[in-house]
Amino acid sequence: QGRSTVLVWLRKHGTLDWSQPRRLTMPKSKETPAQKIKRLERELSDEKLKNEILNKMIDISDQQYGTSIRKKYSPKQSGASDSK
Repeated sequence: QGRSTVLVWLRKHGTLDWSQPRRLTMPKSKETPAQKIKRLERELSDEKLKNEILNKMIDISDQQYGTSIRKKYSPKQSGASDSK
């Protein structure tokens, strides 16, 4: 009555301790909003640089080895979504 078969099976055969209910708490951040913004801006800058480097590596590989690593996208998508 109102019990999930999976939940019953997990309680019987699972390895989790079901005697104590777990409370999910978010860890409290000690950084101020200004510090968080500065950190996120630094991370964004790092990711942009990483993206630029990877794109340059792909360009060099394409030129030197005649590869075409980037996927070629067609400008028109499948007609299934256009029929609405």
